[in-house]
Amino acid sequence: MKKTSTIFLLLLCMGCAQTASTSQEPAASESAAQTTMPATSVPARSSDPEMDRFITDLMAKMSLDEKIGQLNLVSVGFDVTGPIVSENVDENIKRGNVGGVFNTYTPIAVRKLQELAVNSSRHKIPLIFGYDVIHGHRTIFPIPLGLSASWDLQAIERSARIAAEEATADGLNWVFSPMVDIARDARWGRIAEGAGEDPFLGSRIAEAMVQGYQLDNMKDPNTVMACVKHFALYGAAEAGRDYGTVDMSMQRMFNEFMPPYKAALDAGAGSVMTSFNEINGVPATGNRWLMTELLREQWGFDGFVVTDYTAINEMIAHGVGNESEVAALALKAGVDMDMVGELFLKELKANVERGTVTEEEINTACRRVLEAKYKLGLFEDPFRYINEERGKTAMLTKEHREAAREIARKSMVLLKNDKNTLPLKSSGSIALIGPLARNQRDLIGNWSGAGDWKQAVSVEQGIRNVMGNKVKINYAKGANLTDDAQMIRRLNAHGGELELDKRSSEAMIKEAVQAARNSDVIVAVVGESQGMSGEAASRADIGLPGQQLVLLKALKQTGKPLVIVLMNGRPLTLPWEHENANAILETWFAGTEAGNAIADVLFGSYNPSGKLTVTFPRHVGQVPIFYNAKNTGRPFNGEELNKYTSRYMDVPNEPLYPFGHGLSYTSFTYSKPKLSKASMTAGESLEVSVEVRNTGNYDGEEVVQLYVQDVVGSITRPVKELKGFQKIMLKKGESRTVTFKLTADDLKFYNNQMEYVYEPGEFKVYVGTSSSELQEAGFRLN
Repeated sequence: MKKTSTIFLLLLCMGCAQTASTSQEPAASESAAQTTMPATSVPARSSDPEMDRFITDLMAKMSLDEKIGQLNLVSVGFDVTGPIVSENVDENIKRGNVGGVFNTYTPIAVRKLQELAVNSSRHKIPLIFGYDVIHGHRTIFPIPLGLSASWDLQAIERSARIAAEEATADGLNWVFSPMVDIARDARWGRIAEGAGEDPFLGSRIAEAMVQGYQLDNMKDPNTVMACVKHFALYGAAEAGRDYGTVDMSMQRMFNEFMPPYKAALDAGAGSVMTSFNEINGVPATGNRWLMTELLREQWGFDGFVVTDYTAINEMIAHGVGNESEVAALALKAGVDMDMVGELFLKELKANVERGTVTEEEINTACRRVLEAKYKLGLFEDPFRYINEERGKTAMLTKEHREAAREIARKSMVLLKNDKNTLPLKSSGSIALIGPLARNQRDLIGNWSGAGDWKQAVSVEQGIRNVMGNKVKINYAKGANLTDDAQMIRRLNAHGGELELDKRSSEAMIKEAVQAARNSDVIVAVVGESQGMSGEAASRADIGLPGQQLVLLKALKQTGKPLVIVLMNGRPLTLPWEHENANAILETWFAGTEAGNAIADVLFGSYNPSGKLTVTFPRHVGQVPIFYNAKNTGRPFNGEELNKYTSRYMDVPNEPLYPFGHGLSYTSFTYSKPKLSKASMTAGESLEVSVEVRNTGNYDGEEVVQLYVQDVVGSITRPVKELKGFQKIMLKKGESRTVTFKLTADDLKFYNNQMEYVYEPGEFKVYVGTSSSELQEAGFRLN
């Protein structure tokens, strides 16, 4: 019997408001078992003596009220993402009752508030300024789910670097990104904001985003502090409904959902945001096991923790206490800053007087906030990030727009392309049809922050920019994005700006059909409004909304080739579209340069190379659906009349488009993978090599994917897990040997005792173009 590890002992009490921790070091387990996350104590002071000395001296002069004030994050300015807007901000800043501000940007606006803090407050402590910079600031890149589909870490890092340059030129020094929540339920609107369903890929993307934002020195005036969110497990909300309950085993938590958070923190992220959901019965914002025992004691995080919008207040609705009780619960859990709700400001001093929190606990939180400001260089120069000249010259530059166009092209996924329908011919006529064909507002997607949709290039304009007068465009709208009056009211109440055509659906479709008959090919630009995905935008029906499918069916009847261009923030159910369209191009919400990038792909000046990072179901009833699932004791074996197996009676088990799927205008062939040895032991490595050849007529990029299966484990293991990928460019006719290196560390997982182990036994490796098109080989770990 293996000895129980320290983390497992903690997990027995996980979710308690306060959990007694043990100082016992985990015993060495048998054979190859190795435990990570050793129990350590949170350092009382920073490892930077100069910073420690400065902050200690400052805090010695501060009153309890002023220390609590540093824990208060208020919302001032242009965007509101919740039901509360902060009040009496100017007076609170002068009294030292504000530690940071979000939703305010531009050098002029930021300077005004910073001057209040450093000129009018007693200790002249500067404010930190944060904002939702999610996929670009002024220059908008594809939504994060689209960025992840590029599988191009350099491109993803570059998007974050440009976002940081623009955000800092606008007076900001803190961004609420990256969102690293693993999400497998397409109904959940915030799937748009993450990197999809896989923890390995999500971890690599989290690292790239943090590096792009922070570089190696957050004092540089063109870097920002990253905020990893949402800690933790937010993407696993029950029923795919935002803010919902999360409940899962510890093994699933640590094997499948936690890795991207840990990767972002190991990359140096300076702050963490709490999630709205509960974990083991305790809301994350009040969960001491999560925020202190795991995040700080086990993982060694030394930055600061901020809540999501009014998350402390919302614990009252969860049913864990009144205002005073939830404020104490959050502070004692390890939360350092209260976003907008101001319960710390209202309740903590009284809590100290009642003895429900200690002044030392407030001191700890205050120190962490002040350390963040020190690391950003704000004590040296409170106006470091305020430069009106940069504010005029750094936004939406030619270089930034070119990067946005390039990255948008990389994010697009060719889902289907029968008989080489794409790329389109560079002459003739096209029927450009659909509610998104001339649209600009929706192209920059949800969470587009300070982006100006009027700067976005529409698909129609993009085609004209790329093709000039070579192609005749016959345009018709064909349908509204939705005709649901209630949906329209909801969207337009929150910036949807849907413009409805007042004509009947029949009249609009008739016009579109006539345009199609007068053209050589149909390009139908359909999908969601940007407001149909993102926060608080869960959908039970994830097909095309409104009359768009009716429109497509009418266009199909013309007999003209039908190309569907999708814009959406989530996987959609597309069974009819897949069966009947000649080609389908997934473009997500591609950002400021969307139209130009889409035209580049449609007409072949760029060969699409994106791959899905989230599974597309055939039917909403399949969700949650993901590639790295586990087998059952009765897996479906393909025998149609074999009833007693794990299957649906009315639809296949298989998704419409699997994780890793994405076509190209060229074709690639793979050799069978070769292994450098048949077995390996701990401390050794094994190489997996495959020859990839471009056998088509175009130069193109391919994402070579490596998966591993642990055939027999002490707990059940997934049917396959992504363990490596390489994106390569091959000219037509060119071949290349791609090599991956595996070690025993790549084969580790959390077992039933929550030990992080590798186990000797048989393994399979799979290499190929998607999670469902693979060739296999096997080896043994001794």
